[in-house]
Amino acid sequence: MDVTLEDGTTVSSDRVFVAVCTCRRSRTYPWCDTSHRRSERPRRPDGGAACDS
Repeated sequence: MDVTLEDGTTVSSDRVFVAVCTCRRSRTYPWCDTSHRRSERPRRPDGGAACDS
């Protein structure tokens, strides 16, 4: 799979399945490494967890 970044750089992955990171917290950006799961999600004013979409 090839992905072209905003700056025109093309990155490749030879894996069968990959996930593209949209939160930009990945250490392997543009590929998702689930780094966002280690961060605490911001809380809503009512005390509930905010949606991370």
